[in-house]
Amino acid sequence: MSVFDEVASLGVVPVIAIDDAQSALPLADALLEAGLPIAEITLRTPAALDVIGAIARYRPEMLIGAGTVLTEAQVDAVADAGARFALSPGVDAATLARASTRKLPFAPGIASATDLQVALRANCELVKFFPAMAVGGVNMLKAIAGPYLHTGIGFNPTGGVSLSNMADWLSYGPVRAVGGTWIAGTNDIAVGNWAEISGNAKEAIAKAQKIRGQSSRET
Repeated sequence: MSVFDEVASLGVVPVIAIDDAQSALPLADALLEAGLPIAEITLRTPAALDVIGAIARYRPEMLIGAGTVLTEAQVDAVADAGARFALSPGVDAATLARASTRKLPFAPGIASATDLQVALRANCELVKFFPAMAVGGVNMLKAIAGPYLHTGIGFNPTGGVSLSNMADWLSYGPVRAVGGTWIAGTNDIAVGNWAEISGNAKEAIAKAQKIRGQSSRET
């Protein structure tokens, strides 16, 4: 099973911006307790690399990824920290090439057919559809993806995805998993509200499994 197969088996990825590396392990424990052993730690804060490193070292059962990876140097940094996969809001050929060299599974962001072709040329297995709701929602994704479905490419919609609309996304077969910031919000992490985060994660994984079960019965 590839890393992105593991991502797809869960169906939902908490997208997390974290300001304090001391919160890394309590955060991981909250997600593990909920049965959602995955996190995308975005490189939007100075603590991000330390968080990735701590979780990779001390909670190896977590499928830890890095988000907002924009440059070749950042690819090296997250790979060295122990990230098992990486994502970006956009697509950049040089960054994709470095990820390939480092053997780091990488999902670039796409919002058009042109973006998607760049990702396919780089042999990407998964792409992030971003910003998912702002660029037209699931109907836009279907329109973009249609001519490329024979390639087997998978999609990870992020940006405006929530508990209330995740069924729209996960019911569309090419969507492997959704990304969501609602599961572990910055404020809840800052005050150590681990019970709230764990509860959000339990609700998200349960709903993802239910949606996937319904979809498989209908096909």
